[in-house]
Amino acid sequence: MRIASYNVNGVNGRLPVLLQWLQETSPDIVCMQELKAPQEKFPEQAIYDLGYHAIWHGQKSWNGVAILSKTDDIEEISRVLPGDPEDVASRYLEATVQGIHVGCLYLPNGNPAPGPKFDYKLGWFKRLHDHAAGLLASGKPVVLAGDYNVMPTEKDVYKPERWGDDALFRPEVREAYKSLVDQGWTDAIRKLYPDEIIYTFWDYFRNAYSRNAGLRIDHFLLSPQLDKRLLKAGVDSNVRGWEKTSDHAPVWIELKD
Repeated sequence: MRIASYNVNGVNGRLPVLLQWLQETSPDIVCMQELKAPQEKFPEQAIYDLGYHAIWHGQKSWNGVAILSKTDDIEEISRVLPGDPEDVASRYLEATVQGIHVGCLYLPNGNPAPGPKFDYKLGWFKRLHDHAAGLLASGKPVVLAGDYNVMPTEKDVYKPERWGDDALFRPEVREAYKSLVDQGWTDAIRKLYPDEIIYTFWDYFRNAYSRNAGLRIDHFLLSPQLDKRLLKAGVDSNVRGWEKTSDHAPVWIELKD
């Protein structure tokens, strides 16, 4: 089974890229972030024509998350991360899919930091930490996949000395990610590639992709039940080089059935 995560950076504007990637790689389950489309504008038919069923939580111009599956057994659990009833941003979607409990997330960017946006990011991380603890305690096979907007270590960022004050790399954010993982989650990429330079995002500016001046901010966290099934993980970095593509590349894992 292959599960992928892809920040599409506008699902309608990048639809040809998304469909080409789906055709070429054919993942079983896909978590998507940053749809940038209201609920009624999600391209359900085009995705269905490729053999995928979908649930999504849209939002005009910003945010937006979706889960795709080759089977029709997607059972939505929640489209809200618990803990703040006033937070209406479409950043979280949770469902059971093909026997796996899937959390698709788009964590806030948090810049400029310090400031209200950074405080919101840390609060969101705390809510995710609390919710994730309950998911682990359930004993179910769980994956939390998406754009976490954090580079966990210096290996995960090109020229880390330039990022010290950025909300994606500040010590508070890296500690929040570490605290989450330390609950008992496995960072799939780092389990299989503990020392390699691997990026999932390259800015559109300064020829970042051609220079491989990237960041690793898209992550898969696996519960122990899925950790023991992990076979492979990788990044489809070539997709970042396609015309009119997202600034993120798709990330994926393969699990034993």
